[in-house]
Amino acid sequence: MRVPSRSPGQRPVSPTAPARRRPSGSGPRRLPAPEPDLAAYRAAVAELLVEVGALADAASTRARQVLIDERLREPALATVLDATPQGILGARETLLLEMARYQPNERTSARDLTALVRIYLLSRIDVLWWQDAPTFVTDDQVNGSADLVDLEWLRRRDLLRFRYQEQPTTVFGRAARGLRRRLLPDATPRTAGLLFRRARREVVALLNELGRDFAEAAPPATPPLWVTSLVRSAEHQYRLRRLGYAAMLPSGHCLGYAVDVELAWYERFGARDALGELLLARQESGELNVIDEGQAWHLCLAPTARRRLRQAYEDEMGI
Repeated sequence: MRVPSRSPGQRPVSPTAPARRRPSGSGPRRLPAPEPDLAAYRAAVAELLVEVGALADAASTRARQVLIDERLREPALATVLDATPQGILGARETLLLEMARYQPNERTSARDLTALVRIYLLSRIDVLWWQDAPTFVTDDQVNGSADLVDLEWLRRRDLLRFRYQEQPTTVFGRAARGLRRRLLPDATPRTAGLLFRRARREVVALLNELGRDFAEAAPPATPPLWVTSLVRSAEHQYRLRRLGYAAMLPSGHCLGYAVDVELAWYERFGARDALGELLLARQESGELNVIDEGQAWHLCLAPTARRRLRQAYEDEMGI
């Protein structure tokens, strides 16, 4: 019970009221910190992107730095960033460094500085959610983890409601992939494919649900949901960065809870908007964090949805 102060206009506490005693040696009870307002955070990021876009030229470097420094301290942004392991100062320094090093290229999903800022800031929601989850550091850890299931085993038993393709690992495989793209350039999305055909059970359940919903919402003859990236090791994330991709660190991919799905390819089937609406509806419900990365959208599973999806996986697989 909160004890009123003796400031003017307030009555003193009745001397007959029993005092509430705390156990010896215990400090004041701390209330749990309120959950950050992610809707306000996303809205603040959208407003910031408009201003970053207006300062996109090389002559505005100093003005961009001042803008970032000021805006990240605003409550809607600062509350989320300060709750991540880096804190607001670490997030600010990392973002400024990413912007200073940014070089546009054909591989990166960050087509300009505005896209880079959007991807970085929205990916901090993934980090906030899963900051206590262990990282898959090496490729061997991904391949040997009992927390991940083999997608090919599931696919061969017709237990997947989505598609993917693996990265070719030989010269012959890469040549065959290149030939197929020349002969049938639009038959599949233009993506390197999965280096690891493995995923968490909860993510498989999520993608199966999305695949079924998309099949119902899309026009007839639309191909199934296409997944372009799943779990990655931190080792592989660094390789992607060296190749020019906008592979952020830390990343939900390196925890196994993030996935990228193709969007742009479905434009030719008139289904892109239907898929985008499905994904944003899941975000609105609190189950996903969604980042528009152009050709593909990045999705990260919310911790609050993990138990439901694990049960859905076990029910679907008959476990």
